[in-house]
Amino acid sequence: MFVFKFIAVVVLIFSSAVQAAEMDALSVDRAAADNIHLSFANDQNIYPKEGDFEINNYVLMSNEQGERWAVITLTNLSSGSRTLVHNHLMALFANGDRGTPVPYQQHFAGNETQSITVSFGVSKFPILSVYTSKNE
Repeated sequence: MFVFKFIAVVVLIFSSAVQAAEMDALSVDRAAADNIHLSFANDQNIYPKEGDFEINNYVLMSNEQGERWAVITLTNLSSGSRTLVHNHLMALFANGDRGTPVPYQQHFAGNETQSITVSFGVSKFPILSVYTSKNE
């Protein structure tokens, strides 16, 4: 009887750990059409930092804890090297809020294209779009 209870407790602990790991896993969010036009008010005048970076495309991801991530492919439009910093990027959330990713920086050579993965923290609202000053 003791062995049965011990095995039941071990199975319960193991299944809880597996379930917690699954909740942390990111999944790709369904993307909105590229040609969708959103008109949320920007009363606080929040805009991305001016820069030479253009977003080619992005994939949005999240998990059950509300973590919001994006894989973003950007091009440095300048012929000189530039450093992308987190406030060059802006996310528009489903409640109209705007936000930058957690502090981040990445070096780009002139005219270079790179894909990066950035975190936009935790939000109960999904990200609808990601943009730079060149994509507004």
